[in-house]
Amino acid sequence: MIEELLPATVVAVEAYGADGTEPPPLYPQEAELVAQAVAKRRREFATVRGCARRAMEKLGVPAQPVLPGERGAPRWPAGLTGSMTHCDGYCAAALVRAADLASLGIDAEPHGPLPGGVLEAVALPSERRRLDELWRAHPAAHWDRLLFSAKESVYKAWFPLTGQWLEFTEADIDLRVTPGPGLGGTFQAELLVPGPLVADRRRAHFDGRWTIQRGLTATAVAVPYD
Repeated sequence: MIEELLPATVVAVEAYGADGTEPPPLYPQEAELVAQAVAKRRREFATVRGCARRAMEKLGVPAQPVLPGERGAPRWPAGLTGSMTHCDGYCAAALVRAADLASLGIDAEPHGPLPGGVLEAVALPSERRRLDELWRAHPAAHWDRLLFSAKESVYKAWFPLTGQWLEFTEADIDLRVTPGPGLGGTFQAELLVPGPLVADRRRAHFDGRWTIQRGLTATAVAVPYD
């Protein structure tokens, strides 16, 4: 699901549901981070890192620990960049050679409404107007959840390039539906603060893609050099 949202140079590995199998073992440094966590948290933590290690191997890089860096962003092996996500019933990791993409971000959420008050906290007035139009055209979709997921992907792509926090209200996201089977499309995130420098050019926006399928909402942002 995530791989179809990303360029061909990206390797994505995902895991659905709890199939009764044990998640892959953690490295000791990783295990320390969740030693006091509840079982569900430990399972998701291990499963998504298992996905990341399989992606490393597909790129010809030996599997190694994925430890949090600044603000919890994952630290990747030299020469790679990537992103991870997990929610109830789904985990995924996407990795790419740093020479092929400047940054990427992925996010998956259960396809359901946001809790009360969250949309008001994260959405700009312009975004809420566009969401109203989307709801009228496609009332079965949870556009509030999709907007939230897109903002998460934008942040995950932004932070490795800047090392700075990006508020929910500092990116104006325009969701667009692509005609065809299923429900999916693209989005553009206009950055309302100075964007990152990528290949000596300051980026004013990020482009992304989204899909709704299998009870999940998924979004992805890939930041090219050109």
